[in-house]
Amino acid sequence: MTAGQDKPRQEPTIQTHRDNELRPLFKHAGEIAAIVVLLAMVVIGVLTVTHATPVRTVISSGTTDRPPAVGDSLFAQVMELYTGTHLSSGNEVTLCLNGDGTYPPLWKDLSSAKQTITMQMYYSQPGKVAREMRDILAERARAGVSVLVVLDAFGSGPIMKTGFVDTLRAAGARVAWLRPIDWHTLNRAATRSHVRAVVIDGRIGYTGGFGLADYWLGDGHHPQQWRETNIRFEGPAVAALQAAFASAYAEATGVLITGERFFPPASFEAVGDKVAGLMHTTPVVGSTSAERFLALTIDAARKTLYITNSYFIPDPQFRVMLMRAEKCGVDVRVITAGDMSDIKTTVYAGRAYYDELLRAGIRIFEFKPTMIHSKTIVADGDWSSVGSLNFDNRSMAFNDEANLNVLDRQFGAQMDSVFLDDESHSKEIRLSDWERRSLYERALEWGASKLWRVL
Repeated sequence: MTAGQDKPRQEPTIQTHRDNELRPLFKHAGEIAAIVVLLAMVVIGVLTVTHATPVRTVISSGTTDRPPAVGDSLFAQVMELYTGTHLSSGNEVTLCLNGDGTYPPLWKDLSSAKQTITMQMYYSQPGKVAREMRDILAERARAGVSVLVVLDAFGSGPIMKTGFVDTLRAAGARVAWLRPIDWHTLNRAATRSHVRAVVIDGRIGYTGGFGLADYWLGDGHHPQQWRETNIRFEGPAVAALQAAFASAYAEATGVLITGERFFPPASFEAVGDKVAGLMHTTPVVGSTSAERFLALTIDAARKTLYITNSYFIPDPQFRVMLMRAEKCGVDVRVITAGDMSDIKTTVYAGRAYYDELLRAGIRIFEFKPTMIHSKTIVADGDWSSVGSLNFDNRSMAFNDEANLNVLDRQFGAQMDSVFLDDESHSKEIRLSDWERRSLYERALEWGASKLWRVL
């Protein structure tokens, strides 16, 4: 080849052609992989926060196709096995209705604490109730009482910047936030602790639906004075409430409390004549103890089943169970929140199922004077439950909850009386009237009902 001559052009090889064809694919492979991973995470996330519980029916292989009735000795044993609720005799239980019936005895008990106070609270809001609680806890802490407090980071968030926590810590109390919400905890953001627990000296326990907010003050029959049912108890059942608190405290702090200061021997001694047990439910993959509790309670009723629940959104399985109970001759009645509810979406979601339940003969009432926040159930006037457990998928599948279950006819009669009094202050939903509601109302119900898994 002489100077000035161009070099002969080489034809591209087959390999070069292939490289040119694959290069765009390689260039976008990372983007495609990222999109696939993102979609997978979205699907997993949606499935995680919308799962339900699996139990559809309750059967027995004995001489009857129904589970043991409330009055059957086997009922308490089955309930304990399926929910982990240890029912023991020797408890004293007292209903505490509304703020007027709850806070005065609670303040008195807290102020008399000598050794320990443990408190777990889901909802807290600045106001008179929070200040009263803060002042009593701080005073007891300064007096040498071990004060331990666990607050749910979502439900008690409004109180975070008020000085509530700083005041308690300055007095010597230990305060922990449960399940803080951050980017690296989003996988647990939907799983909240809805528990209300107060234990004084390991001997006196309080649970129910109350919180630290001023709308829990009052008599439960005036606007902005919520209707609530709580319970104060003494006896062996208190240790289980203390253990429920200990579980949350260990999660929040890494410290597992035990010993005679928190579980004094006297707390296990009989102080009354009631058979009772604290049910602490936690979310799991699959069937939950909360779901099993409700299923067993519904199917154990033979005469009456009175349900009071602020957020009544029964899933398809529970609607079938309730309708089957009514078909078998059980008087099934439900009192829930209506137009006075604090969360309208849950009202419309629950109303979407009124037609079906009313046609089956179930009686439904909406409390009229104010928001009803009670979460109670009483079957056959013998088996009662008071606590934080709502009749919705969130309580069944996502939340930690606590209820005191009581197997006692005298207490059950009191629960029946409270239910019937609430019924007298409620509007009964009649099928003939319900069928005349507007198309707009029906549309709202339909839309809200599609969210039932996350409500």
